[in-house]
Amino acid sequence: MKPIGLGIIGAGRIGTLRARLAAKHAGVRFIAVSDSDPKNAARTAGLCGAALHGTDNDAIVDHPEVDAVIVSTPEGEHVAPMLSAIAAGKPVLVEKPVALTLADADRVIAAAEKAGTDLRVGYSRRYKDRYLIAKEQVVQGRIGKILGASARVFNSRAQALAMMGRNPHATPVVDALTYYVDLLGWFLDGQPLREVYARGQQGVLAAAGHSADDVDFALLTYADGTVVNLTVSYALPSLYPALGHAARVELIGDGGVMILDDDHTDQLMYSEKGMPHVYLPDHAVNMVFLQSGTPGDWALGEFWGPIANETRAWLDFLVLGSPCVLPDARTARATLEATLAIEASIARGGAVHLPLATT
Repeated sequence: MKPIGLGIIGAGRIGTLRARLAAKHAGVRFIAVSDSDPKNAARTAGLCGAALHGTDNDAIVDHPEVDAVIVSTPEGEHVAPMLSAIAAGKPVLVEKPVALTLADADRVIAAAEKAGTDLRVGYSRRYKDRYLIAKEQVVQGRIGKILGASARVFNSRAQALAMMGRNPHATPVVDALTYYVDLLGWFLDGQPLREVYARGQQGVLAAAGHSADDVDFALLTYADGTVVNLTVSYALPSLYPALGHAARVELIGDGGVMILDDDHTDQLMYSEKGMPHVYLPDHAVNMVFLQSGTPGDWALGEFWGPIANETRAWLDFLVLGSPCVLPDARTARATLEATLAIEASIARGGAVHLPLATT
């Protein structure tokens, strides 16, 4: 066991949650927090017992007590702190997506590979119990070779508008469907993607001033012929009962099938008091699908769910050398490329072939 010091860059919702989880890990001996808002940095530092906090990302990354770095900044601000941590030779866990352009992703990959620095990207669906168990069945060959698959995810327009309000390029495809591109790529053992054909329809999100579609459908074809159908809609009514992802995943193999119902429609609560939304601090719903919050849930003073599993697994990887199934930067780049290809296909009105140009 090798205790570590941890730097948290970005003290928003997920950065604070990861800091609080890390503070309870036996292998973490030191935490430092940075955020562009000094009040956020101070609040998160107080919640996790950080020894140091401030607004200078580089000062936190370069601190001699910091051995590894979590980058939880908004999507468009990932690259600079990642490059700083890589230059300092410190392992990184960054929130998805790894970047918003392939050129930026390539800069990060080149730097990480030159420095020999481990970089993982937080695709937390891999650490949801049902998907870990599903991966085990694939590994054991229980459904044979996967011939086709599908995944769809629904959410409310309230979250889409907040997400694109932070960064207009963080569309539902790039910021949310990306989870399922990664997940199915994991099930397919990293088969290269060769073609994307997608269609979308605009409506309420465009009326609110964003170029994103209300619903997108995409057909992905991989190098071995496997076909995958993906759907995302983040334009459902603001009070839709999902607090994050209402999803469904299906895998069809030549030796079996798996149907993974992740809607949580079997866990329904109606509350006169209202249930706070996991992503939106001033938004509550009366009817809710319990456990539909993407990161997980607080229960009796502890946090349970994918983000908790993922954070602990990454820390165990660093401290104990335990296995870690989070994607590396190259795998995350392939996922980014797929989501960009989906948007390009919608814009062009035809099929897009991969690899994409990086310019």
